[in-house]
Amino acid sequence: MTEAKVYYAGGCFWGVEHLFQSKTGVLNAVSGYMGGPVNNPTYQEVSTGMTGHLEVVEITYDPEQTNFEELTKFFFEIHDPTQANGQGPDIGPQYLSAVFYASEEEKDTTSDLINQLKEKGYDVVTKLMPMETFWKAEDYHQDYYVKKNQQPYCHTYQKKF
Repeated sequence: MTEAKVYYAGGCFWGVEHLFQSKTGVLNAVSGYMGGPVNNPTYQEVSTGMTGHLEVVEITYDPEQTNFEELTKFFFEIHDPTQANGQGPDIGPQYLSAVFYASEEEKDTTSDLINQLKEKGYDVVTKLMPMETFWKAEDYHQDYYVKKNQQPYCHTYQKKF
């Protein structure tokens, strides 16, 4: 089976990971960090907001069941892409909204989706950033809501497309 990966930052990675795990075609969702110069950062370091990393979820998917555009639409529908300083009550640079693209095609697709949302009146602040090294977060962050038997507190699905 062929697999592909995509990386999204949409606030606290727990909620993004949790909602993507139920999406058709998603094989795995892993919480981690991307975007800063520090190698193998810890949660304690990233949570200071000083490392330049964002809380990111690595989505591994089956391209025969879904695609980058469908996953990116879903990403925009499970968080608030108009919040510039974080996500919900989670404020700080590590919680910003971003799509990390691996190709010009992914960058263009994301730009097109952002433009569609802007045409619908959303003041989207999601950043487009080139994919960098993904650093997996500590084990206690993985499957957080499943382990705690809880639901995300600042991520819910809202149809936008």
